[in-house]
Amino acid sequence: MAKLGVAVASISALLGCFSVQAFIPQTPLSELARHGRSRQSSTSRLVPSANFLVDYPPPGERRDYPRPNLEETSSSFKIAEQLSEEIKKFPRPKEGKPTVVIAGAGLAGLSTAKYLCDAGFKPIVLEARDVLGGKVSAWQDKDGDWIETGLHIFFGAYPNMMRLFKELKIEERLQWKSHSMIFAMPGKQDAEGRQRFSRFDFPSFLPAPFNGILAILLNDEMLTWPEKIKFGIGLLPAIIQGQDYVEKQDSLSVKQWMKQQGVPDRVNDEVFIAMAKALAFIDPDQLSMTIVLTALNRFLQEKDGSKMAFLDGPPPTRLCEPMVEYIRQNGGEVHLNAPVREMMLHREFRESVVDGFRLPNGTIVQGDLYVSAMPVDLVKKVIPKRMKERWSYFDQLDELEGVPVINIHLWFDRKLTTVDHLLFSRSPLLSVYADMSTTCKGYQDDEKSMLELVFAPAKDWIGKSDEDIVAATMEELYRLFPTELSADGSKAKLVKSAVVKTPRSVYTPLPGKEAFRPDQRTPVGNFYLAGDYTKQIYLGSMEGATLSGKLCALKIAQDEQEWDGRSQAMDLIAEEEKRAGRAAEAAIKV
Repeated sequence: MAKLGVAVASISALLGCFSVQAFIPQTPLSELARHGRSRQSSTSRLVPSANFLVDYPPPGERRDYPRPNLEETSSSFKIAEQLSEEIKKFPRPKEGKPTVVIAGAGLAGLSTAKYLCDAGFKPIVLEARDVLGGKVSAWQDKDGDWIETGLHIFFGAYPNMMRLFKELKIEERLQWKSHSMIFAMPGKQDAEGRQRFSRFDFPSFLPAPFNGILAILLNDEMLTWPEKIKFGIGLLPAIIQGQDYVEKQDSLSVKQWMKQQGVPDRVNDEVFIAMAKALAFIDPDQLSMTIVLTALNRFLQEKDGSKMAFLDGPPPTRLCEPMVEYIRQNGGEVHLNAPVREMMLHREFRESVVDGFRLPNGTIVQGDLYVSAMPVDLVKKVIPKRMKERWSYFDQLDELEGVPVINIHLWFDRKLTTVDHLLFSRSPLLSVYADMSTTCKGYQDDEKSMLELVFAPAKDWIGKSDEDIVAATMEELYRLFPTELSADGSKAKLVKSAVVKTPRSVYTPLPGKEAFRPDQRTPVGNFYLAGDYTKQIYLGSMEGATLSGKLCALKIAQDEQEWDGRSQAMDLIAEEEKRAGRAAEAAIKV
C-alpha cells in the first residue's frame, strides 16, 4: 500500500529550508528560486524538462529506473542484513527440527516461516483462504484480469523487504520509478486542458535530507514560503527533543498538533490530508501525530527512502510464491484452505502452553511452538478466554482495531493520458491511484488503461454498494481526466470495474494507541505473535509485516537456545531508533 511516502520526504525537506545556502554554495538561492519558478509551468504539465537536476518521464511514456544503491545510502539496510545473518547463525537443534505452526500466510506469516527455516526450524503455515498474501492477496476474474486487495508500493526505506527480495533472488521484479512525489491539482488544467499536477522531484546527486530540501524549493505551488517557515518552526520541538518528543505526541491527532504548534490550516489542506490517507487511510483529525513524526524519522536519513517501486505483477505470484517455494525447499509446509478456528490449550493448563490449532473439520494441527500471524481483529477472536483471564498482556489487543479500506479497479476502452508513477489524487474520496497498464509489466496494455485506486477514508462507504462506490469514484475522475472522461459517456468508456472491500485492514493508528501494540513474544511459553500491528520500528505496512515476522523468528530462536541478553542486531535496532530521533537536529548542525 502507498502508506509511507506522501509528503514525508517533503516534511524532511522543510526541516532544512533555513540552511539551504550552506550546501549549494555555487548557486545563489535567488537563482534557484527563479529556476524553480521558470520550470514550474512545465513541471505541473509533466512535460520533459531540460533541467539537469531531475529526471522523469512525460505523460504516456513508460520508463523504469535502475535500482538505487540502497545499501550505501541507508544504515537500516546494514541492520536488516545483520538480522538475517544472525538468524542463520543460531546453533541447530540436536534432536530434529522443532515444529512451529503459523496461522496466516500473509507477509508476516510467510516472513516468520522463511526466517524460521533459516534458523533450523520446521514451519507449518495454515492459511484460511485459497490465496496467498493476506493484505497483499490478489486473484483473477473470469476474464483473466487480476484483482488486488490493495495498491501496493515498495519504498526505498523498506530495508527488510528489500533484503527479502535479495535473499529470494527476485530483485529484478521491482520496477523502480523516478524519485518524485506527484500530486494532482483537482479542477486545475494545464495549457492542453489536461489534469494539472504538482511535483516534488528529488535530485540524485544530493544526500538526504538535502535532496528533499531542493525538491521543496523547486515547487512553489503546494505551500507558500511563510507557510513553510511556520511549519518548520512547528517541527522544532521534534528536532530538538528527538524520539522522546515523538513518542509523547501519540496523545494528539495531527490536526490537534498543528493547532498547538501554530501551523497554518492550509498546510493541512495541501499536505496532511493526503499524507494521512496514504499513511493510514484516515484523515488528519484521527491520525496520531506520532505516526507522522515516526515516518519522518524513518525517511530523514534515507537518500532514496521515498523512491518508489511497483512489483512487476500480482503479489501472490511474484512475491509470495517464491517465499512458499523457499519454505518448502527447506523442509517447511504451507497449506491453503486451512482456517484456524480455535486455539487449543494444554488440557490442565498447568504448563501455560498452547496445545494445537483446531481447523473447522475438527483436525488439530500440533507442533512445538505456535504463531498467530493473523490480523489483530482475528487474533482477538481465537485467543481462549482462559488465556485472556490469566494474562493482562492480551487486554491490549482490545485497544487495536483494523481500519476499513476499499480498493477499486477500473478498466477503460482506450488509453488515458497518465504518468508512469504513483499519483496522489488530493480528492475528498480518493487517496492514491496509478494506471497499472502503464506502471506494471504484468498488467501492461498499450491500447487500454486500468486504473487502480484507493478509496479513503472508507468508513462511511464500506457498507455501500459497489455501484455507488464506482459512481462516486467516476465523479472524481471526471475532474482528474477532464479531456478524456465525461459524465455523458462521449469520451473514454468504462468497460468494467471491481471493488475490493476490506472491513478490517491494518490497525488504525488513532491517538493513544501506540502503547497497546504488543511485542512478538507473549507471556505464553510457546505462543508468539507476528503482524504489522505488533511492536516494531516501522508502521502498519508491508515492511512492518515483514520485519515483524523476522523479529518473531529471531525471538523464537533466542528462546529455544535460552539466549542470554539482547542480540547485537537488536541492539543496533534500538540505537537506530535513537539515532532517527536525533537525525533532524544533526541535519541542521550540518
